[in-house]
Amino acid sequence: QVSLVESGGGLVQAGGSLRLSCVASGIPFKIRDMGWYRQAPGKQRELVAVITTGGSTNYADSVRGRFTVSRDNAKTSVFLQMSSLETEDTAVYYCKVTTAFAEYWGQGTQVTVSS
Repeated sequence: QVSLVESGGGLVQAGGSLRLSCVASGIPFKIRDMGWYRQAPGKQRELVAVITTGGSTNYADSVRGRFTVSRDNAKTSVFLQMSSLETEDTAVYYCKVTTAFAEYWGQGTQVTVSS
């Protein structure tokens, strides 16, 4: 079965760092883009960062310069290194994997940044 397992979320003080990991397995098609979305209570889910098979990246303006997305194709994994965290970064973070025929989502991992 398809599985996207996320890890690395938790509680951190403002200014701190956190690294999220997502390991995908059982994907029946070639993986294209991989990325991260987040959703805070009462807010719309938004794209945080995406990385293509060729390594090109795109970031939300709010995280550019602070977050870095990377991937390991051999291990079908995607990572999000978060630095200089702000209270506004508090949200549930979701991993997403795209193929030509379907999109797959992780279960979400909570990131809480305290002041």
